[in-house]
Amino acid sequence: MSKLDIDHLRQWIGKQETRSERVTAPLVERFKATLDQPGGARDGDAAPSLIHFCLAPPAAPTAELGADGHPARGGFLPPVQLPRRMWAGGSFTFHSDIVIGQTVTRRSVISDVAVKEGRSGILCFVTVDHAIESAGQLLVQERQDIVYRGEDAGPDARKTPEAAPHGAHRKTVTPSPTLLFRYSALTFNGHRIHYDAPYAREIEGYPGLIVHGPMQATMLVHFAQTIAGRRPARFDFRSLSPLFDDQPFTLNAEEEGDSMRLWTSTADGPIAMEAKAAW
Repeated sequence: MSKLDIDHLRQWIGKQETRSERVTAPLVERFKATLDQPGGARDGDAAPSLIHFCLAPPAAPTAELGADGHPARGGFLPPVQLPRRMWAGGSFTFHSDIVIGQTVTRRSVISDVAVKEGRSGILCFVTVDHAIESAGQLLVQERQDIVYRGEDAGPDARKTPEAAPHGAHRKTVTPSPTLLFRYSALTFNGHRIHYDAPYAREIEGYPGLIVHGPMQATMLVHFAQTIAGRRPARFDFRSLSPLFDDQPFTLNAEEEGDSMRLWTSTADGPIAMEAKAAW
């Protein structure tokens, strides 16, 4: 635990950031095209759920990016001195639609920083709360859980993960390099594990490109919305294991009363992301 100065890192708790961007029809068209969704986009129409991931992303100069493509540590997020950063999970509470043509503001605050000792080493968890607003109206509340870990941290190789079940509702997705690159471009995400295969394999040691956590969450929200015929009021999720571009994966769903359990997995792999939608 001595590797991290938790007292220093916890000084970031309460740090705030505000960013705004107009939701344009061309952005929504690119979002829909990336995810193979039908329909055009016009001002006044409701934008797709989780379009806010594409709005007002941090825009660090290229010269200030680290070797992994992430912005240098520090700034809004605390300077956690662990090499790998991943999106561990979070939640969304949907209050109203984001509308094309609106200017949307994201107000972010760091609500917690915690260090834990796991089986695979030191882990640092940073919790960020986001309020997505337009014209003073709260549209979406989001909690984002970020985990930092060491290079040698990962699944326990001594345990064989249980294969995920098949959901009553199931859809297959092919995570092509083009899909992953386009989603990285939409969200201005420079993290090389999503589009630079030699880097992902030779430097990070992965078998292929990693499928974005936010994209999996987006697909699951849209899947739940398609099945139920309406947007959920709340969506909670967590990432359990990575998905790579070396094989297709599935979106799965099981209805449970007024809620729905959802998950992603490969054909014979473990659950990658699990979620619950409620109405």
